[in-house]
Amino acid sequence: MGGAVSAGENNDELVDNLCYEGYIVTPKVEAVFRKIDRADYMKFDSDEDRVDAYDDRALRKGSLHLSAPCIYTKALEALKLEPGHSFLNVGSGTGYFSTLVGILIGPYGVNHGIELYPENVEFAYMKLKEFRECCWYDPMKFCQPYFVQGNGLLLSPANRQYDRIYCGAAVPQEHAYLLKNLLNIDGILVMPTEQQLEAVTRIGQLEWNVAVVMPSVTFAPLITPSSESPADKLTTIEICKMFVTIVCKSTIIVKLGQLYRQQIYTICASH
Repeated sequence: MGGAVSAGENNDELVDNLCYEGYIVTPKVEAVFRKIDRADYMKFDSDEDRVDAYDDRALRKGSLHLSAPCIYTKALEALKLEPGHSFLNVGSGTGYFSTLVGILIGPYGVNHGIELYPENVEFAYMKLKEFRECCWYDPMKFCQPYFVQGNGLLLSPANRQYDRIYCGAAVPQEHAYLLKNLLNIDGILVMPTEQQLEAVTRIGQLEWNVAVVMPSVTFAPLITPSSESPADKLTTIEICKMFVTIVCKSTIIVKLGQLYRQQIYTICASH
């Protein structure tokens, strides 16, 4: 899926084209796509090949995958993210989309990613480290994503629900109910299913509204749990324990930042 907009020579030109074609609508979504260079989240054989990242098409290198920019922009617009939202990325891959989300939901949000392949989790954390070394990075304006290895279909709503969920693989209808139940009331799930990208809004315990975000999309299928897969040996409880641990760490970081800012304010006010 892709090719909906003209290719650019760099990230800003790509974003310009996405805005011109109407894939990016809101200023805040435009701003985050300009901040994060798509080419930084893929492996290339040479520096000259980085320009491929500015085409409106999917990229793949081994198990690493980036969907076409038009997909990500439409998904991010449809999620309607706000500061403080809790977010789950099923198939978090390179960490690119989760990093975009982290800027939008801010330091008081929750930003979780679950990824089947351990090498992708390692890559995502490497890219997160590089992002945090940017000169303009501010931990008090960013919700750090946390990634775990596992299968998203093993998560249970009994342990955790989210305000917003994105799934980057085609969801069979028989498994869509599992992801929809991970939503809080009024939550939004964006997922590809039956060859279209849908936004599902939970309006009650057993009620959902469905809107088509993009018709005629192609995604690799979501891999269903298997006893033969090492990633699927993690139980729901084990996955949730990992998330609880990293949420505690995130909370401590935010609280320390608040105390630091309060101390700076007190010192300045006393002079």
